[in-house]
Parts: sequence; C-alpha cells; structure tokens
Amino acid sequence: MALRASVYKADLTVSDLDRGHYGTHALTIARHPSETEERMMIRLLAWALNADEALEFGRGLSAEDEPDLVLRDLTGSVQLSVLVGLPDEKWVRKAAGRSASVVVIAYGGHKARQWWDDQGPALARHANLVVLSIPPEAGAELAAMAARQMQVSITVQEGQIWADAGDRSVSFEPVVLKGDLTT
Repeated sequence: MALRASVYKADLTVSDLDRGHYGTHALTIARHPSETEERMMIRLLAWALNADEALEFGRGLSAEDEPDLVLRDLTGSVQLSVLVGLPDEKWVRKAAGRSASVVVIAYGGHKARQWWDDQGPALARHANLVVLSIPPEAGAELAAMAARQMQVSITVQEGQIWADAGDRSVSFEPVVLKGDLTT
C-alpha cells in the first residue's frame, strides 16, 4: 500500500521589498512521504520569493517531469518554472525550453556546491535561468519551522531574507550562482 502525502497548511505573509509584493496567502502544501521537511519548507520559501496569485505548486516528487512551482499566463503558457533541489541539467534544459523563466533553488551545502561545479558550465548557456543556493544552516532552521498548521512571515530586502514562524526565525542571503534574484 502506497503512503499518502501529508498535508500542511501555511498562512504565509510575504513582504518582498525588492519586487514590491506584499500579501498574505493561505497555502496548502502536500508533502510527499519521501520529501524532507527542509525540502518542503524551501518549496514554501520558493513560493514566497516568486509570490503571485497565479503561482501553483506542482505535483512535486511524484511527477518527475513537472516543476515544483509553475506560473502560467492566461493563455496557459508557462511564464515561470521553479525547481527545488539539485536537478539534472537535462531537466533544467527542458524547463528552460518550455518556460519564459526558470529558477533553481539548490540546497544541501557541500552537495549543492558539487552539483553546481558539475552542472554549472552546461547551465550557464540558459539566458532565462536563475540559480540560487540556500545556506545549509538556513535550510535546517527553515525545516525546524515546519508544522502541520503554521504561520510564516517572509521578508525580502536587498537580497536578504528573513523568515519567522512561531518562536523561530532565521536571516540569510541566498548565494546567487547564476542570474539575478530581483528579476
């Protein structure tokens, strides 16, 4: 019998001074049985960094050929694909061909650095790609904020991110490996 996804509810307050986006969003996040809390919370962070009423969570780990987040315009064309983790260059190339813009949010400390060393040269040719790396300490602190019902506040200013949930908070600056965080 297959394990079912765990459902998390997040009341997310976003204050993105860099993009001029301010809002509160009620989100439902399905956490795949094999997904860590760190990865789930980085997906939530990815949503906040790209917040838009039309932004949707993908089917996640259960769908290999689908981004973690997707933003479509009114015609159904993909404007933004967000990939969380350490995707294969082939999958990033495919997403870059289907989307106006692609964002990869890597995490995992040493593994993320090794992934970038291996994949970076091939990924550099994609003009519509932004690659960010989350510091391992920030990923661990975000994971510690996870709860089935949570209120999370994320503020972005000049590339710096502040996240608060309950009595926990973390401040960090993602490492921009390619592209620009504010675009």
